[in-house]
Amino acid sequence: MSSVVGGGPELARLAALLADDTRARMCLALLDGRAWTAGELARLAGVAPSTASEHLGHLVRGGLLAEERQGRHRYLRLAGPSVAQLIEDLAGHAPPPRTPVGSWRAARADAALAYARTCYDHLAGRLGVLVRDAMLARRLLDDTAGLALTPAGRHWLTALAVPVDLPHNGRRPLVRDCLDWTERRPHLAGTLGAALCRRLFELGWLAPGTGRAVRLTPAGGPALAAALGVDPVDLAPPPSADNGGGRA
Repeated sequence: MSSVVGGGPELARLAALLADDTRARMCLALLDGRAWTAGELARLAGVAPSTASEHLGHLVRGGLLAEERQGRHRYLRLAGPSVAQLIEDLAGHAPPPRTPVGSWRAARADAALAYARTCYDHLAGRLGVLVRDAMLARRLLDDTAGLALTPAGRHWLTALAVPVDLPHNGRRPLVRDCLDWTERRPHLAGTLGAALCRRLFELGWLAPGTGRAVRLTPAGGPALAAALGVDPVDLAPPPSADNGGGRA
């Protein structure tokens, strides 16, 4: 018990790193898996470069971000998949944001982001949740004692040329649930979730939108529906979603 209690100050320091709107927005933006420049993150957060640099320094020293320097530019990215999991899980537990009265374009972008996006390196949003649900329904995944890949799932993934014998460790298992912050239900993560998402892009079934938003291609919608054994209509985006999406 004493060791758990003794970790209180460390947990408080970690929580304090995200207890700031500017730093939280930067971390959410970096869930797209890319490295951003400090200037880009400053513009996203609407703060001066010097203010952004101070916030980014806190996040780097706290172990949430990693930085690289190339010439005059300073690039920042999430420190790894475990940090992405932490950010997405926290966002999934946060109250839904208030919907401000905005432009039609902004509403379409928000709908596109909620429909399908990348969560660091795996598929999230309504489409990501639907893929996980369909895999469970077909017994490609089993969640009776924690999420696990079944023999049928290995065969299915091998047929799609998704590698299933991937290196993993205790910090990032082969498959795991990731609470989706818009759907409030889990999508598929882990090393296998990342490999499946990567393969869907290679097949041309998914294509990038704006920021983290992604879209099903005209050929990809029917192909993914057939692979999952669902009606293509079930995977279709809502009418309000377009090919865009925000970075928040």
